[in-house]
Amino acid sequence: MMSNPNRVLRSWVDVSPDSDFSIHNIPFGIGRPPGSTPRLFTAIGQYAADLQVLAEHGFFDDLDIDRAIFSSSTLNPFIALGREKTRAVRQRLIDILDDDLDEWDASQLKEFFLLPQTKVSMLLPLQIGDYTDFYSSREHATNVGAMFRDPQNALLPNWLHLPVAYHGRASSIVVSGTPIRRPQGQTMPDGASSPQFGPSRLLDFELEMAFVIGRENAMGHPVSTADAEDYIFGLVLFNDWSARDIQRWEYQPLGPFLSKNFASTISPWVVTLDALEPFRCTSPEPEIAPLPYLQYTGNRNFDIQLEVALQTASGAPHTICRSNFRYLYWNMSQQLAHHTINGCPLRIGDLCASGTISGPNNESYGSMLELTWRGTQPIQLPDGSERRFLHDGDTVIMRGFAQKEGIRVGFGEARGTLIPALQ
Repeated sequence: MMSNPNRVLRSWVDVSPDSDFSIHNIPFGIGRPPGSTPRLFTAIGQYAADLQVLAEHGFFDDLDIDRAIFSSSTLNPFIALGREKTRAVRQRLIDILDDDLDEWDASQLKEFFLLPQTKVSMLLPLQIGDYTDFYSSREHATNVGAMFRDPQNALLPNWLHLPVAYHGRASSIVVSGTPIRRPQGQTMPDGASSPQFGPSRLLDFELEMAFVIGRENAMGHPVSTADAEDYIFGLVLFNDWSARDIQRWEYQPLGPFLSKNFASTISPWVVTLDALEPFRCTSPEPEIAPLPYLQYTGNRNFDIQLEVALQTASGAPHTICRSNFRYLYWNMSQQLAHHTINGCPLRIGDLCASGTISGPNNESYGSMLELTWRGTQPIQLPDGSERRFLHDGDTVIMRGFAQKEGIRVGFGEARGTLIPALQ
């Protein structure tokens, strides 16, 4: 049974109005119940719904999907089923959780397949083969260019013509809650005559989102902007931790290396494009008409509110940034089209991150580098301390949600606590 698309959905599960995980969301993740093995879950309110249990009771049998898929330790085999199958599973879950119970009445099984999210260990949801980090916020690129180059010519000549990006390190992407060790490397402090080695002193976060590749293209076959969303399974929050002093010394001429590849944090739940459909919006008006392969039609951006909270070892979380995914100058369809225009093959589970998402005012800057303007304007915190960059013991908490006409779809958290460098 398909839900009526014109009806505001309600679940028989108690869901708070401010929950990220309404019945309109139904994200996918990998969790480990107490004393058991990893398997697929979705989130509804404060609960994690065990898809393996539902599969064992036959709730997906008519969809012609091997029950073993729901016992996988990553989402990759599920995503590989294709959009038609994964969309059917999501719709079945909506029907199961809908308070308008019909033949898919699972309320008698609620004690078996619904677990408090606090009881489920959420794991890295994907086997990530490759990871690309874009640089698609004009505000962020302008701020960085103004700080380190020429305020009058902050953007490099190519920036308005293509979505700039670099390839990162997939092996250091971790799930929310994983501690982040302060990296070490070479730096060249102001006034020094030779580089020094030691822990980074200018550790930063970057507020980003990332999309998950859900379909493969053959090598040598580009993906157009018209088809790009067919290759995107969903989105996660993404914190691209950055060592600014290491980055400053190493990035010329080839770009970031050790300053970025030590850690990136993602949220555990992958929110599908279907769930985000009500929140489509326009992208910023291009200053220069892009080349034909980067042109597109329709609304290809999404109105997703983003925020960053900083919690010191002795204090409570304090929001230091509020931004929005819609600020991105280059949208996901353009990013993916550019990524593949040379024939680069994508693989299921690959991640493409947006780059830092900064907005038009100081409060919407998506990094400490910008919020403190290279450390010259420290952030004052409620516990009386101040921050130019991150200290050991600090926890960075990223959140994101979309809300419209009584419908809320959120991402949960991407959280990480900074721990000292190895001695």
